[in-house]
Amino acid sequence: MTTNYVMKVSSNGQVSIPAEARARWNVEKVVMVDLGDRVVVRPLPDKPVGALKGKYRRRGANSDRMRRQSRIEEAARERRR
Repeated sequence: MTTNYVMKVSSNGQVSIPAEARARWNVEKVVMVDLGDRVVVRPLPDKPVGALKGKYRRRGANSDRMRRQSRIEEAARERRR
């Protein structure tokens, strides 16, 4: 879903987020990313770290598994000495 808005920048550098977008996002904070040729405004959850919980589950290495593997490798190096 793409919606375009044309907004005026106030003399203080402020821009209002349209009510429709605010209602859809339902957040108190947004993050603005300056990409050089454009600015992206994204909703920021109230608890940004909590919102990531479980997002990367089963993607990449598990820290417990990697720690266990590292200890096994370290023990093997010690035994070879």
